[in-house]
Amino acid sequence: MSSSFLRSLRTVAWSFLGIRKNSESHEDLARVNPVHIIGAGIAVAAIFVIGLILLVNWIVAK
Repeated sequence: MSSSFLRSLRTVAWSFLGIRKNSESHEDLARVNPVHIIGAGIAVAAIFVIGLILLVNWIVAK
């Protein structure tokens, strides 16, 4: 993986948590490829939704 894509993953992860300094956010957005941000966002959202589905199924099965 390229460092730009890894930076995009880190940027998206911080965005999901919602705790990021404004200056650091602007710096990351200036350095990453928008296509990488979209891809990383879709991937992280899919992992999040699948994780929630698995968690609910595990809780309901008990």
